[in-house]
Amino acid sequence: MRKLLLALAAAAALILGAATPASAITGNFVEDDEHPYVGLVVFYDDAGEFTSRCSGSLLTPTVFLTAGHCTDDNSSARVYFQQDAGANYDPATEVDPVSGYPESCAAGTLGTLCATSDELYNYGFDDFATFPNTYDVGIVVLDQPIALEEYGALAAPGTLDRLATARGTQDRTFTASGYGLTKVNPVSVTSYRERLMASAILTNLRSANTDGYNLQTNGNGAGRGGTCSGDSGGPIFLGGYGSNTIVAVTSFGLNEWCRGVDFSYRTDRQEVLDWIESVVGAEEFAQIEIVTA
Repeated sequence: MRKLLLALAAAAALILGAATPASAITGNFVEDDEHPYVGLVVFYDDAGEFTSRCSGSLLTPTVFLTAGHCTDDNSSARVYFQQDAGANYDPATEVDPVSGYPESCAAGTLGTLCATSDELYNYGFDDFATFPNTYDVGIVVLDQPIALEEYGALAAPGTLDRLATARGTQDRTFTASGYGLTKVNPVSVTSYRERLMASAILTNLRSANTDGYNLQTNGNGAGRGGTCSGDSGGPIFLGGYGSNTIVAVTSFGLNEWCRGVDFSYRTDRQEVLDWIESVVGAEEFAQIEIVTA
């Protein structure tokens, strides 16, 4: 989640106020083999140098949905779809010898489990200048199509609006998926660079921090489940682990150690769907499954 969150959390904290620390929010994660279209995306600058990594979802063979702050100020990208895309990363060589992460696609994986892109789009992420509407959605158009049996689906406009009342937030479960850190504190960081998923419960849709644009969730269970640095752009699914209906993309948090509540930017808004169509074109957009609750 959240680019590496030091800068974003600091900006958000100034706007939103201090968050209440909680236990590590990725505690109840499991390996995600349910969503093969969720990928680890690596970004590069004009010189081709690695800048950051995020998560995201394929909506069609070439349309990859992520966060706007991920595509912002980057020039190209590479997306890996292996569940363990960076699990063999060697800190000495700074490369995963199995997948090629983050420098290349391993032999035989280009167009099957790995793809490149020089088409990056940003809905208008403005570093929180228009908070709470941060426009934090991005699109990466792949150079090589990835053929899968299933892709992520987008929730129809207003899907979450019926949950906006206090009564409607009771016992509503969501699933987050991504390749981000699993634990971070002042002295240690744990990252498997694997696609993991965790359950979370809706806590707010209408506060000053959400206001119809963001989805606020908290952990579910004793270990809590949530998102952290590197999960940015990853999908928030409506329902349990088997769902493929995306209602939001992981966006930001209020604590640099990934504790407390999580926030994701809602994609179940007509304006967002219209923007995606304007980027990819009507013919490609027609391939995206839109789910009406």
